[in-house]
Order: sequence, then C-alpha cells, then structure tokens
Amino acid sequence: MKFSSRKADNVAIIDVEGKILLGEGDVEIKQAIDELLGQGEKNIILNLAKVPYIDSAGLGEIIRCFTAIRKGGGNLKFVAPNQRLIDLLTITKLVNVFDWYNDESSAVRSFSS
Repeated sequence: MKFSSRKADNVAIIDVEGKILLGEGDVEIKQAIDELLGQGEKNIILNLAKVPYIDSAGLGEIIRCFTAIRKGGGNLKFVAPNQRLIDLLTITKLVNVFDWYNDESSAVRSFSS
C-alpha cells in the first residue's frame, strides 16, 4: 500500500496504490487523512485509480474518515473508483452518499461549484 499527497487549487489529493484491506491499508488511509486534517485541509480527494480492491474494513475506514471530514466542514470525494468499488457502494446503499468522478480535473472543479 502506497500513499502520496499533493495539492491542486484548494484541494488535497491523496494518490492511493494497492489494496485497502483489514490490516493492509485501512489504518494507513486514516493516518494519511488525519495528517491532512491536522494541516487544516478540508477538501480532500482520494485518487483510487490504482486501487484494485477494497474490502469492508477498508470501506469502513473510509466512511469514518468521510464522517470526520464532514463534521469539520469539509468533503471527501473519489476519483476513478473501479467497478468493484462502485458495486460495493451500490450494495451497501452508499453510492449516493459519496461524490465520485472519472477524472481528477472534474473532482477538483466540483469543490468550486
């Protein structure tokens, strides 16, 4: 599991690479988001283009992060979720809770509208 963060306009972007599973990436994703929140970032994008799989523990951690960000007045959006994640969000009835975009520029622009 690899994470890197960068900025685009007023948005922090976390590029994620690898599976997000119980014991493999779930805690690390929380730490990456907590670090950005500690730096005052409120608008965060998870770039999931290189994430082949997320299990229920990984999704649970993302939901906890999403809730914390929203409580702080920010938002968490996804870029390039694969079909498996979209299916998981649909099955769990979360597909309409999260904003997700096919490309990064659309996601970044969405924070301005």
